[in-house]
Amino acid sequence: MTNTDPTKTLRGLKKSRQTWFSRLAGLFRQSSTYDQEFWDQAEELLIGADVGVNTTQALLEALTSATGDGLLLELKQEMIGLFKDQSATPSRNALEGGPYVILMVGINGVGKTTSIVKLANRFTQEGRRVLLAGADTFRAAAVEQLKSLASRIDVDVIAHQQGGDPGAVVFDAFHAARARGIDILMIDTAGRLHTKGNLMEELAKIQRVLSRLDPMAPHQTLLVLDATLGQNGLVQAQSFADTLGSPGVVLTKMDGTAKGGIVFSIAQQLNIPILYVGTGESIDDLVRFNPEEFVEALFAPSEA
Repeated sequence: MTNTDPTKTLRGLKKSRQTWFSRLAGLFRQSSTYDQEFWDQAEELLIGADVGVNTTQALLEALTSATGDGLLLELKQEMIGLFKDQSATPSRNALEGGPYVILMVGINGVGKTTSIVKLANRFTQEGRRVLLAGADTFRAAAVEQLKSLASRIDVDVIAHQQGGDPGAVVFDAFHAARARGIDILMIDTAGRLHTKGNLMEELAKIQRVLSRLDPMAPHQTLLVLDATLGQNGLVQAQSFADTLGSPGVVLTKMDGTAKGGIVFSIAQQLNIPILYVGTGESIDDLVRFNPEEFVEALFAPSEA
């Protein structure tokens, strides 16, 4: 289950492909002259797809080929080259002495809780033993939602009452995970606006609690972003990166947007890895991000 799924990636990028990138491919293949008008059109299409102004300029300035097909191939290669290490699944060595702790963060409404359960489902199908921690004690019914979704994949949730101390939840969940021989502990945190300093401090507190339990924890922090937000998601990612260092990104709702170009802005401007992409509402609609597959899916024939 560590492999990616090109078919789901292709399906999830249908809107982005049909709205922007098929037009961009057509422009490159059909143009006979590469004058200022050509470059202006290419820039307009990339920005329209939410690639972002700075990233668009960097991509286009890197192109040197003299033919349309050559330019398109070079553009794809430049896009792929933006992405850093995409390692996502904990190795067997990383799980030794467990639990391997994954901290999930993001604002309300991005699909964070759903993504946690989708990831937990992937891990259990890989044979990993998973436990969830409901550390979102701020939002009403947050724990109930997490428990309801987790019950579908037969994964337990450690939680306290609403309004309780998230750090205490994390403490109890960690000890429960260790006692049960759990491989992966995934922690759901309160959805927070990136402008809410007190909630960002709560995240820092959870990190401190974890570091006292295991100096290496959290072993991975995943930031969940809504792809439909486009460049606004970049602002969120920057704020979380300032607090958390270099989190991996789970990009949700990719199937619901025509602006899949946001991945290139995140990679080029923030230099943080995209690890997973949500391609639908099913529990299985979360794929490992693969740069080559992603770029090829964006430029696949529009009938695909």
